[in-house]
Amino acid sequence: MLPAMNIAPIHIDTLLYGIGIAAVAVNAASGVLEAGRRPFDLFGMIVVALVAALGGGSLRDVLLDRTVFWIADQSYLIAAIVAGLLTFTVVRVLRLPARLFVLPDAVGLALFTVSGTQAAMALGAPWLVASLMGVITGVFGGILRDVLCNQVPLVFSSELYATASWAGALLLVGLVSWGVPTGWAALAGGASVLVIRMGAIFFGWRLPVFIARP
Repeated sequence: MLPAMNIAPIHIDTLLYGIGIAAVAVNAASGVLEAGRRPFDLFGMIVVALVAALGGGSLRDVLLDRTVFWIADQSYLIAAIVAGLLTFTVVRVLRLPARLFVLPDAVGLALFTVSGTQAAMALGAPWLVASLMGVITGVFGGILRDVLCNQVPLVFSSELYATASWAGALLLVGLVSWGVPTGWAALAGGASVLVIRMGAIFFGWRLPVFIARP
């Protein structure tokens, strides 16, 4: 008879830390892929990668009056630099589609929305504030990335971008308030962000656009 295996459940802090590291790495990669459409050198690429990866979380932490996450733990900074360098190396060897960056950007949006919302909830922020902190964490780095790359930020287009982030953040907060375990709530919230964002990319889901009449 085989001995029983005692598998300890993953602690929620460990889960959220992993989500944060993954979000930073993925957004750094999306920053390099976007910057790759411009004549940036390696230093310029890394700057865009760092801005994309760390910008949203930095603004969140300033608003929540806590130590900025990558200053408190330089592992996030290292993850962003390594991911940026690896992506830079790959794009110099392989010819990649021009719009490839939207895929890791969507994954990063989902991961950062979850981590940002959870960070605010951990500090006791009200549900609306926590959800908006998730949106800020998810979209602000992308805004800075697009501005540096001289592009209209995706969040200001008619695509479902910030809307996807907010929907996922609200779902996460709602599920936690209804007693759903945090890990499952985070999974559901992140998955909803990704599904909505993928629908916008591949099926053209849009919000109504205001056009002023002449």
